[in-house]
Amino acid sequence: MKSEKKILSKEVISWAFYDWANSAFATTVIAGFFPIFFKSFWANSLSDSESTALLGVANSLSGFFILIFAPFLGALADITFRKKYMLVFFMLIGAGSTASFFFIYEGYWMIAVIAYILASIGFSGGNIFYDSLIIDVSNDQSRNQVSAFGYAMGYLGGGILFVINVIMYMQPNIFGLASEIDAVLFSFLSVAIWWSIFTLPLIKFVKERKGEITSLSLTSTVKNSFFRVINTFKEIRQYKNLFYFLVAYWLYMDGIDTVVRMALAFGSDIGLASSELIVALIITQFIGFPSTIFFGLLAGRFGLKILLYIGIGIYILICFGGLVISTIFGFYLLAGVIGLVQGGVQSVSRAVFSKMVPDGKDSEFFGFYNLVGKSAVIFGPMMMGLVSYLFSDPRAGIISLLILFIPGLLVLRMVEIKER
Repeated sequence: MKSEKKILSKEVISWAFYDWANSAFATTVIAGFFPIFFKSFWANSLSDSESTALLGVANSLSGFFILIFAPFLGALADITFRKKYMLVFFMLIGAGSTASFFFIYEGYWMIAVIAYILASIGFSGGNIFYDSLIIDVSNDQSRNQVSAFGYAMGYLGGGILFVINVIMYMQPNIFGLASEIDAVLFSFLSVAIWWSIFTLPLIKFVKERKGEITSLSLTSTVKNSFFRVINTFKEIRQYKNLFYFLVAYWLYMDGIDTVVRMALAFGSDIGLASSELIVALIITQFIGFPSTIFFGLLAGRFGLKILLYIGIGIYILICFGGLVISTIFGFYLLAGVIGLVQGGVQSVSRAVFSKMVPDGKDSEFFGFYNLVGKSAVIFGPMMMGLVSYLFSDPRAGIISLLILFIPGLLVLRMVEIKER
């Protein structure tokens, strides 16, 4: 029975290992090496502004795919009882595309962009079904802690491989590699292997609840998926509380996701060295691991909504902090503060949303949840980049994120959250 699930059962740990697995892509690829390596190796024949624009387009296209298809994919999984199968499908796309980085020659920026788009689609698509599986491995009482444990595992798993990759980059000879270029290429390959291997516990030990329909023709399945998505748009209007939460979540997660994706660009623009910036990511990862678990415990004691207020409030302070930092020490300080709240805000948000999901709508509604979160890839970074360009100052870009965080906090005040 669902009510009998232990907080840290074998099933929960196996589920959380997928966060451990795919977070290596988020750290080593998205936030770490890919932006720097793309500009210096694959797109070294282009100007800085051109290569940065290409990175923006790549992120936007992958985000656009999820924006359009997430609800349909979620509905399809609910109808066909295939959440795990769909997760594995997207994992293979993501890990396979990441592995392909290893074989892309210098100067072939177009192939690198295509591979990155596919890898990002695999990453985001897999997360739709991973998030929805939290319903299958937890109950209402344990969901907040289980969600926090998943995020914490992500910080730890992604952080461990990222540290190894950074050591490879700084000391390639220790690993028998000829250069820093070889180290980065092998780092990408290691992400693909890590992602694939640590998905296996989820495949073997996580059990899905029985779906509504277990045998349909392909045509009927697609039709059912389409009509369920249309009905979901209509139903969202009836779930006013859920609707307000999704609006708030879109706003503040737009800001959070922009910080994740644009942090190295901001640091580079204010004159900090790439090697120093990579260390900042390590700080965020390893502060994030215990902090995410602690954040979940605090949410259980003081309430989910209070902890969301605190987390978003800290991000507002981080934006103001970006106005004044000029040294690597200041950047490390901000990285540490981000680590304190980043995973916590995300895990508590997922727990809040899971409490609002109507029965039988798990993957479909989580499809919308991911749709809202992933749309940050389309709007947030573009806004920060445009404001920085218009004012010729990266600090103007970071302060522009208040447009996302402050309204997000205000809309959240309208949401009634079931705490127990």
